Order: sequence, then C-alpha cells, then structure tokens
Amino acid sequence: MSTGDLLSIQPTELKFPFEVKKQSSCSLQLTNKTDKYVAFKVKTTNPKKYCVRPNAGIVLPGTTCDVTVTMQAQKEAPPDMQCKDKFLLQSVVAPDGVTPKDITPEMFNKEDGKVVGEFKLRVVYFPANPPSPVPEGSDEGSSPRASVLDNGNQNTSLFDAVSRSLEEPKEKSSEVRRPFYSP
Repeated sequence: MSTGDLLSIQPTELKFPFEVKKQSSCSLQLTNKTDKYVAFKVKTTNPKKYCVRPNAGIVLPGTTCDVTVTMQAQKEAPPDMQCKDKFLLQSVVAPDGVTPKDITPEMFNKEDGKVVGEFKLRVVYFPANPPSPVPEGSDEGSSPRASVLDNGNQNTSLFDAVSRSLEEPKEKSSEVRRPFYSP
C-alpha cells in the first residue's frame, strides 16, 4: 500500500521559485480518499533547509489538508538549478477521533503487520523571475508616470496635470501636457 491509497497528493513534486537570498514556499494538498482518519508525517533529507507546516497531522475522512513547505533563503544557486533534496510523506490509518496532539512517532513504525503508506516527493527549482518577453529597450509596459518619477513630485505633478486637463477647454489640450515635461 502506498500513501496514494489513503491520501491523494497534489502536486507530486515540490516546485520552488528559486531566488538567491530569498525564501520561497510551495504548497501540498493532501486529500483523504478513505472513510477513516488518516495520520500523516512529512520528513525531508535536509531538515535545516526547509520548514514544513504542519509537518504532521490528521486528515479527516473525505477532507483536504494544506501543507506549506518553506525553503530558507539560499546564499547561492545550485549548479544547473538541480536539487537532490527529497521529502517523504508517510501516512497511516488512525483511530477515529484522534487529534494532531495524539500523533506519535511510533504510529509510523512498520511493525505488527501495520501498513505505513509512503510517498516520495522530489524538489524542483525554477527561476523566480523568468526573463521578460518584452525586449529591454521597449517602451511597452512603462507607465506615463515614469517620466515624472525622477523629480520626486510624481503624485502632485500628475494630480495637478489631470485636474487642469479636466478644468480647461479642449482647445488648450496641447498646453496641458507641458507640466509633464517641464523641470
């Protein structure tokens, strides 16, 4: 029996947006496919690098539990953005009415014919800031305020110009633009 018999796990890989010196998170959804209480526990090959919340819990029959895995900020990117870290999600049928406080490490011991489901998840990194499809020199996407930002008065200049454009007649619309370009 695998964990997949008790819990449906989505996604099946932990995909982290990787950016040097920034922590990042991803989520897992555990759905109990049975009519029994299911206890789970998450282990990793690199516990100092990751924080898993909750790292153990109970998924009630037919319900879903969200698990957040946070990777601590890394000082440098791994070669080829490859990661060898792995996670193991263990699950076991638990007695009805059990709470997360009742979970013990012994519940996951493979003894006395007890079946402990195990599901391995690998870690995948992807660039946090993919290259923009807009060429560097392009003006697309830049706001009209960009030219005003340099003088430090963007809010008042923009507000005044918009106010004047609303108050003045249409014939003078060419004069209204002057405040945007005057120093």
